[in-house]
Amino acid sequence: MARKETNTKSFILRVDSDTMNALEAWAADEFRSTNGQLQWIITEALRKAGRLPKKNKVAKMDKEQQDK
Repeated sequence: MARKETNTKSFILRVDSDTMNALEAWAADEFRSTNGQLQWIITEALRKAGRLPKKNKVAKMDKEQQDK
């Protein structure tokens, strides 16, 4: 199976234990990892706020970066 190349960055996030417990339970309910749940929450918040670039714009930007 071909591996999909992604451009990701890592960072440390500190949350209190009650928040982490709630997040882990929510992730389990959605059949996601905790990391996957955080990515989904952030993406949804950005989408609702109109902060994500349009899909075709992202694809065009990715292609331009690959061509360099």
